[in-house]
Amino acid sequence: AMKEKIPVSLATIYNTLHQFTQAGLLRELAIDGAKTFFDTDSSEHHHFVVDGENTVIDIPAEAVDVAALPEPPAGYEIARVDVVVRLRKIDTATQ
Repeated sequence: AMKEKIPVSLATIYNTLHQFTQAGLLRELAIDGAKTFFDTDSSEHHHFVVDGENTVIDIPAEAVDVAALPEPPAGYEIARVDVVVRLRKIDTATQ
């Protein structure tokens, strides 16, 4: 749209992303209160997030063992488990 100079509001973009999420085409990742990422891979998997960057890296579901989940409250069921592992780069200058 920008390339063709077609004006599109930010609200329209987010509404579209949320519609894609509701349709199962995207997964919404609420990483921080102010940041949301939209993942095109809707399969079961988890994520590394690099602190201080806008970087999200997939972790295969089988690489994470989530064996001991608590029982959900009465009237609820667990829909999905999302594991986010935060990374920070190692400062090689101090090593």
